[in-house]
Amino acid sequence: MRAAFLAALLLPALGLAEPATVARAVDLKKDPASDAATLAPLAEGTKVEALERRGGWTRVKAAPGDGWVRMLALRYAGAGEAKQGDLGIVQAVNVARTGTSGTQVATGVRGLDGAQLANAQPNPAQLRKMDGYGVDKPAAASFAAAGNLEAVPVDYPKAGP
Repeated sequence: MRAAFLAALLLPALGLAEPATVARAVDLKKDPASDAATLAPLAEGTKVEALERRGGWTRVKAAPGDGWVRMLALRYAGAGEAKQGDLGIVQAVNVARTGTSGTQVATGVRGLDGAQLANAQPNPAQLRKMDGYGVDKPAAASFAAAGNLEAVPVDYPKAGP
């Protein structure tokens, strides 16, 4: 009996799917990237199962199939929220699954990892696009004058050791 209880508590921590709801309309993507192919749109309120997290993305299982959505587009049931009919063991499993007894969630997204940096490739098309956002000095001066802005000298950081 004790082993069964421990197994019930630990199974959610082993990576089983976690129920979630789409908080706002979002595209289900093939890969965890903004420019990845869109598999299907997911409407606000769509029920999904969160399977895996990678950076700011979560792989979900939805009616159209498996895909990736932005992590912040999902809403999870709070661990401390008891649903009507939940037994004490179910509430304990919910706490074990999420690792918290509260309903607040803080999300942090880190930048690129070492492998992504090591495998980075230049993208000339994106560089040309970024260059297109620049303006010449007279246009910048005209914009600054219209907004009563004035130049402020800024020292650039010195190169490292």
